[in-house]
Formats: sequence, C-alpha cells, structure tokens
Amino acid sequence: MRLTRKRLASAFAVAYCLFSLYAAYSVFFGGRRGRRDPAASPRGPRDGAAPGKGRRGSRGEPSSLTNEEWNPWEADEKFEQLALQHKYETNRQVFKQKNSQKEIIDFKVQIWSKAAIGLYLWQHIFEGLLEPADVTAQWREGSLKVGRTFFSFITGPALLPGYFSIEMDNVVLVLNGREDKKITFATQWLLYAKSLVEAGKLQHVAVVLLGNELCDNTWINPHLKKHGGFVELLFVIYDSPWINEEDVFQWPLGVATYRNFPMVEPSWSLLHDERSFLCNFLGTVYKNSSRETLMDILKNDKNNKLCWITVREEWQPQETNASLKNYQDALLQSDLTLCPVGVNTECYRIYEACSFGSIPVVEDVMTPGNCGNASTSPITPLQLLKAMGAPFIFINNWKELPAILEKEKNMSLQEKIERRKTLLGWYQHFKVQLRLKFTKILEHSFLMSDNKG
Repeated sequence: MRLTRKRLASAFAVAYCLFSLYAAYSVFFGGRRGRRDPAASPRGPRDGAAPGKGRRGSRGEPSSLTNEEWNPWEADEKFEQLALQHKYETNRQVFKQKNSQKEIIDFKVQIWSKAAIGLYLWQHIFEGLLEPADVTAQWREGSLKVGRTFFSFITGPALLPGYFSIEMDNVVLVLNGREDKKITFATQWLLYAKSLVEAGKLQHVAVVLLGNELCDNTWINPHLKKHGGFVELLFVIYDSPWINEEDVFQWPLGVATYRNFPMVEPSWSLLHDERSFLCNFLGTVYKNSSRETLMDILKNDKNNKLCWITVREEWQPQETNASLKNYQDALLQSDLTLCPVGVNTECYRIYEACSFGSIPVVEDVMTPGNCGNASTSPITPLQLLKAMGAPFIFINNWKELPAILEKEKNMSLQEKIERRKTLLGWYQHFKVQLRLKFTKILEHSFLMSDNKG
C-alpha cells in the first residue's frame, strides 16, 4: 500500500514538473515565434483591413487577442521606449539651453501690420510663418530671428488699439496711406503709438507706409521725429523725394497680398517647361493712357496671337478664385509680362511676374505727381529695383515691343531657361538683401539711440 502511494506521489511530481516546464517553454519561447519585429511592421492597418479595424485598442473596437498576438514583453518594450524618449527629450532640452546661451538675442522688435503690404514684408521678404494659416482669421501671429534680432509679427481685424498686450519696446507699424479713408485709419494708429511712447511703454517706433501713388504723403510729416514727432524711421513705397537713406528709405510694393497672391516655390517645370505665349497683359485699360497705345500696337502686330491678352475698362479690387487662377496661369505660360504704367510706374505685376519667372517688360517712364528726386538722382522711376540690378527689359515707348517679340521668337528654350534662372535668383537675392538691410537699419537706429541715452 505504501509502495502504491509512493508511486502515485512520484508520478504526480513528475507530471507537475513536466507541466511546469511546458508552461515555461510556452511563455518564454512559444510567444516569440509569432512576435513580429516592430520596426518591420507598418504603422497603418494591415493590407485589406479597413482603417481602425483589426488593431488592438482602436476606438470603437474591443481589445482582442485574436486581432493581435499577445506579447509578454510589451510592458518592457514600452518602458524602454519611454526611457529612450525621455533621454532624447532631456538631451534635446540640454542642447536647446546650450544653443540659447550661445545665440544671445540683443534686440527685439514687434511688427504691427494694419495693411496688406505687411504680409509681403513678413511672408515673402522675411519668409515667416503665420498661425493660424487661415487668411480670414481675426488674429494671426508669427515670430523668427534674423541674426541676433528677434521679430514677432501680429496682424488681423482683431488687432485694435488698446486691445492687445504691448510685449516689446520697439515697434514697426505697417500702414496704408494711399487715400483719405486709409489715412484717417492710419492716423488713429499713429496717435495710439504716440500715447504709448509718452507713457514710457514704447521706446522706438518705425513705420512702413504704402504711400500715395503721386508721392503726396505730407499728412505723416508731423509724426516724423525730424519734424518734432516720434517716428524715427520711415520705409515708404514709391519713389518719394523724401528718400535719403538716413531716416527715410524706399520699400518695394511687392505682390498683391490683399488679393491673396501666393508664395510661389521654384520648381523644375517653372524653370524648364516650354511656355505657350511670348507675353501677357491682364489688366485695366485707362482712357488716354499708354495702355491704349499698347493695345493698338498689339492689335496691329503679327505676333499678337502669341500673347495672352485680357483687358477690362474698370479696375476691380477683388479677385475671384477663377480670375486669380487665370492670372497665375498667364504668368506661368508667358515668357514676358508687359508692365505698362498706371497711376504710378511701380505695380504689383512686376513682382508677381518675378515670382513665376516671367520677365517684366517695364515702361520706364515717370508718372505725373511728386515722385522722383532730381537733386540726388535722375528723374527716373523704380530706383530701388534699378539700384539692386533688376534683370528686366526697360523700354521708353511701346513702339519698341514688336522688335522685342520678334527677338523672343528666335530665342532657344535653353536661352530662356538661363534667363529664368537669372530672374528667379535675382528676386530671391533681392528679398534676402532687403531683409538684412531692414534689420540692420532698425538695429543701428534704435540701438544707437539707446547708447546715446
């Protein structure tokens, strides 16, 4: 009897050991055979599976061992991943701290943009981003560093005097002074800035001004420091006689950001594709203007069918999606863009043509008004563009156009490609130089004032 009991006990012990060994084997080896290398498996759903299904923990799907094999090392792997992520974040923070110690910011400037030209300054010249990206947003902002100067930018309908915090001592106001209604609005902002200076909340103020097309900007004179005001620097659009490269500087008109003209990134097709048209002109034809002369020449020229021409009798301030696409297609498909003078010689079309690598053919004639400065330079327009070596075709009379078009017909595609490269390279360099010059002027003027104080 005792022998029987001993045998049963021994058999039970042996069975228990065998079961334990099998269980251990299943846990430590059996599970690994079905385990996949995380690096080799795709992050998305399996082939043929609908999104969100067949994945453990997906929203609306219960966790199931039938959907994904159990991994006994999952907790350890997650811990290791968390540890590595924490180590990465720690190293990144240390690197950022070391970097921030090296890259000391000497100067901070905030740009308050209450005119569409501010978007050209920020997005096209400074290549800054804005949040939110929605152009209809009530408040948009961005920031970046140029050298050792930190810029922040704010714009939108919600940017109102007294309804936002003043974060920096140095401010650049971007204003529209083209017509009486705009001048009234701009004056309100100037008076607000003046009150902040008097209260000690601002130290330095500069203005970027979309001036009058006839260069009649006398309304801002009382606000300029040299006339007893508080505005230390003025960047003005068009060939104002005030430009002296000391406290008044010329600024480019740029593209029509108020019509949502986009940032255009250079591409292979932009540079290398054959274009369907020799030239284009889409715009308003004013009575008794050189634009009428241009239209007459195009009608009588044998090459007129090779140009994309769409005209209207009245100027329209707003673009539709269709008209904007049509205009961009014309720039993209034309080797030349015809730029006749309007109220002023400088126009958005010049810069928009540059964006698409279409050579501007510019009517090099000073328009009536107060522009130009005979005492310091010849009375010719577009002094900023010419000083920076713009590779345009300048003409004095549209009667020169037929010969230009005939020459275009005889140019090879390779010659046109090289010319586009030159134009796009120049335009990029132009914007970079303006960004550096703008920053240097602000630093020199504002910091010098602080040192004197």
